[in-house]
Amino acid sequence: MAKLREKKTPTLARSPQRTDGTPLVSVVAPLYNEEESLRELYSEIAAVMTKTGKSFEVIFVDDGSTDGSFAVLEELHKNDRRVKVIRFRRNFGKSAALSVGFKETHGEYVITMDADLQDDPAEIPGLIEEIGNSYDLVSGWKKKRHDPISKTIPSRLANFVTATMTGISIHDMNCGLKAYRKEVVKEISVYGELHRYIPVLAHWAGYRVGERVVNHRPRKYGHTKFGISRFFRGFLDLLTVLFTTRYIRRPLHLFGVWGIVSFVIGVFIDGYLSLEWFLGKTSLSNRPLFLLGFLFIIIGIQFISLGLLGEMINRQQRDETTYSIRETLK
Repeated sequence: MAKLREKKTPTLARSPQRTDGTPLVSVVAPLYNEEESLRELYSEIAAVMTKTGKSFEVIFVDDGSTDGSFAVLEELHKNDRRVKVIRFRRNFGKSAALSVGFKETHGEYVITMDADLQDDPAEIPGLIEEIGNSYDLVSGWKKKRHDPISKTIPSRLANFVTATMTGISIHDMNCGLKAYRKEVVKEISVYGELHRYIPVLAHWAGYRVGERVVNHRPRKYGHTKFGISRFFRGFLDLLTVLFTTRYIRRPLHLFGVWGIVSFVIGVFIDGYLSLEWFLGKTSLSNRPLFLLGFLFIIIGIQFISLGLLGEMINRQQRDETTYSIRETLK
């Protein structure tokens, strides 16, 4: 269960410098047409990390920008080799950008943040400190949001539905500002719109997930790149997350339950009507409800059969089953 941590003065006492030349902290920032904000974002990240005295790298993933974003990134990379740039040929989405960015990280701690300056780099030390408090992933909570109501209302609804269906009490599942231990980003697979459900994926993989209130700033440049359609896609991906994490190893538990419910309803309806027919109280030829009962029975049998087929397929693949292992002693 996720726990909320309020802000406190970060010390980073548990985060020693690495001696092998690799950065301690990796900041991953996916972006799409954010030309105006990139220099300012880099300057803020560099200033914060320099103040902490911790080695770092910044990985910008250009998700097919059509403005001058890549030219700005080239300039930043030329002036500071700690800046790495990945450029997609076209727009593939935030999940794809994060997935590729995660593969390029070398830090013990990984920070993700949006590149529109609404996520505050000053929160990075606090998020890392929370990781030091025995969490594997800490999600930011934009308790006070500076977004139009067209974004805040659907977002609250989506967070409520997600928390209800997954049982994970995260107030702001889709907050771009998050901190991870390295092993989380190297193990969790992100695609589609699954980036918003990374805390769910991590929790069900056995990682410890926490939450921290973070500062959210008004958009300074441009406009949001996300439309209402992302919430519909997000809901479909929520169903994907539920199935692939909870039921991928036991499909009969999903299809079988609904199959039994449907079968029992059908048997009850037809049994009741059959009893009335036997007692001469009704005629089945003019009772559509009798056909509805048969329909429920057939659907129930189909669901149970589908679950059994899934179990048979799963049994053939169990030798390849992988589980998240924290450590091994030999």
